Amino acid sequence: MNTDLINKKILTRSSKVMLIIGIILIAANLRTPITSVGPLLGMIQSDLHLTNTMAGLLTTIPLLAFAGLSPFVSKLSRALGIEVLIFVALLTLVIGSLVRPFGGELNLFAGTFLIGLAIAVGNVILPSLIKKEFPFKLGLMTGIYSISMNLCAALAAGLTVPIAMNNRFSWHGSMVFWAMLAVLALVIWLPQLKYNQRSTEKIATHLATTSVWKSPLAWKISLFMGSQSAIYYISIAWLPNILADQGLSSTSSGLMLSLMQFAVMPITFIIPIIAGRMKNQQLLVGISVSLFLIGIFGIMFASGNVAILSTAIILYGIGSGMSFSLSMMFFNLRTTSATESADLSGMAQSIGYLFAASGPILFGTLHDTLGSWQPTMYVLIGITLIMLYCGLDAGRNKFLFTQKK
Repeated sequence: MNTDLINKKILTRSSKVMLIIGIILIAANLRTPITSVGPLLGMIQSDLHLTNTMAGLLTTIPLLAFAGLSPFVSKLSRALGIEVLIFVALLTLVIGSLVRPFGGELNLFAGTFLIGLAIAVGNVILPSLIKKEFPFKLGLMTGIYSISMNLCAALAAGLTVPIAMNNRFSWHGSMVFWAMLAVLALVIWLPQLKYNQRSTEKIATHLATTSVWKSPLAWKISLFMGSQSAIYYISIAWLPNILADQGLSSTSSGLMLSLMQFAVMPITFIIPIIAGRMKNQQLLVGISVSLFLIGIFGIMFASGNVAILSTAIILYGIGSGMSFSLSMMFFNLRTTSATESADLSGMAQSIGYLFAASGPILFGTLHDTLGSWQPTMYVLIGITLIMLYCGLDAGRNKFLFTQKK
């Protein structure tokens, strides 16, 4: 009998380890298919004769897919079960990743769209899965998946071109290389299918009376998520150009962007753990907004001074990592069930990625109208103040519907 109990404990522990590895691999695929495309755009344009507008769609299409599908992911998880839905998403990701490099323009855009749909599911459902499986380790698990996501995104951005420049590869081969990460995640996830459960009837009744779209707090969390997403994607799109206007070379501007990305990574691991141990996250919201503002003003008035710019961009990156981590934590800290968490995550990420998709375009248009980046930067300050207003309420110790203190 004791032997059976020991074997059961070992089995449970090993299944948890496999689940954690699965979560890490899913997270690793949530940004890699996007960040690996940017460095290849020149090669893709040259090979397929794409216009700048068409090339830009390769990064815009996934964001629009995020915004369009996110509100429906929680309903799909109730219909299929979380584990099956993740499997379907990973299968879609593999198909999209293998279709994208071959067959010309049609396959390129079709594969990109499939990838966007798959990532949208992962974005929404991972916080819900963590709340369901690790209710007492929310901060640690959120930190683990956040750093996996950001580390792999940074590695993909840096290694994609060297892989493509290898004589045995090209931009096609480089994309296939990163597709293998999705294949690995799919294989590792297969054992989780036996734990799949559906609870459609029970939760449908719950939703009839408690829609997150009717919660003022849910809207503030969504706007907080949207604000930090918009700032991040505006920075990814335009920071090198802003710095180039201050006299930095394209290489130096690119290195500054990499510096920001690496500043994000340790923070996305540490902050969820700290936030998970605090009843009230308002202080963390205030710190993240302050770092954003210091970074923005530093970039605006550095006049090309590398030391000032480096400091400003590191602080900016830390603020970005903090705000992203807090967004992910709010999905769990302000809800009372995995279902509610999935609903809030879907709502917030739909709004967030709609902001993210439109932000760089509007920012660039405003620059073209005004003829300078300097006044355009005040838009970032305005977005940051919206983030502060929404984040201070989102950081209070309460829930979406019960409003418990």
